[in-house]
Amino acid sequence: MTSVMETPAPASGQRSSRRIPGWARGVLWAVVAIGVLSTTSYLTDMPLLTSSDTSQTALRLALPILLAALGGLWAERAGVMNIGLEGMMILGTWGSAWGAYYGGVWVGLAAGILFGLLGGLLHAVAVVTFNVNHIVSGVAINLLGLGVAQYLATLVFEPLSGNPRESPPVAKFDTYSATFLSDWLGALENEQRVVLSDVAGLLRGLVTQVSPLAMLALLLVPVSYLVLWRTRFGLRLRSCGESPVAAESLGVNVYLHKYIAVAVSGGFAGMGGASLVLLEGGADYLENQVNGRGYIGLAAMIFGNYRPSGLLGGAALFGYSDGLQLSGGGTAVLALCYGAVLLLAVIVVVQLIKRKWFAAAGAAVGAGILYWIYWTNDELPSDLIPYTPHFVTIIVLAVAAQRLRVPKAIGKQYRRGEDS
Repeated sequence: MTSVMETPAPASGQRSSRRIPGWARGVLWAVVAIGVLSTTSYLTDMPLLTSSDTSQTALRLALPILLAALGGLWAERAGVMNIGLEGMMILGTWGSAWGAYYGGVWVGLAAGILFGLLGGLLHAVAVVTFNVNHIVSGVAINLLGLGVAQYLATLVFEPLSGNPRESPPVAKFDTYSATFLSDWLGALENEQRVVLSDVAGLLRGLVTQVSPLAMLALLLVPVSYLVLWRTRFGLRLRSCGESPVAAESLGVNVYLHKYIAVAVSGGFAGMGGASLVLLEGGADYLENQVNGRGYIGLAAMIFGNYRPSGLLGGAALFGYSDGLQLSGGGTAVLALCYGAVLLLAVIVVVQLIKRKWFAAAGAAVGAGILYWIYWTNDELPSDLIPYTPHFVTIIVLAVAAQRLRVPKAIGKQYRRGEDS
């Protein structure tokens, strides 16, 4: 028997270093994104890529996507697939316009949340109580939300505006700016220094003419993380999405937690619809103004791998691409293709270092296709430009699907007392 204890060798495959925290990875990717945009702006002579106007527009357009993504996160972490976010957002647009017209902007926000919440409760009744297929119920909610909004708009708004497809003018949220910081960043942006002016432009858009609704929406991201991952209630709710039978055996009221999750999901979606109506620079209630943002919100949630910090990055990506096509048209989007080529080149190098040959080859092929598009066109067709966020959605879903950690019981039917 030896007197010295030997330290066991690490098992094969065991990591020698600690995993990088999620927040650190997010910061790293943000730095990479800013670096790519700055380089692209310089090489393509397109300062609009990092201008404060683009950043400001991107923030406004990202908010409904962010809120829809948060709604999807709450429902799907509890095991309920919610593709009815689109219909709940539509209900939120009508409710917010109606409430803002009669009671002011905060009443409008509350009404938008309430109408979205009612849509969420209807979805919960169908899928939790009656075990309706989640996708079928979600599609029905989308159709019902559109029909109810059209009917109510005809009933209430047509006598006021003379048009059943839009509301009369409604109150908007005031906006606020960090004046000293905004002026300093604006001066730095105008100097057109490489990297520094790009960073200043992006930051200036985030501190200039910001609405209370934007501040509230951004605050809901860490709040959702703390509730879902740092509280007993959140642990129980997430256990319903992983194994409801096991959760029930430990005394968790699975039905109650699913109802709460889907109701909160609908409320977030309704709040996202309200942001389309109540933010300065946006339109009043218009028929079909949601325009697929509920589905894009789901894509942002999937891009973020069902995590609050990740879906924030996804919403920023979609909001930025939408804001860029509005601000700069086909020329700016074409420059963004060049930036995507640079980003894919970085990914190729990283994958080669990791010896993931197939992933590196796929990224190289994608970079080649995008560079061919950039090289052979002076400007993208104007008919395709409004669909830039939708193209980004397809690409992101294709990439994100390779690394998903989906809740195990998502979309599955559950009845109390079942063994499996």
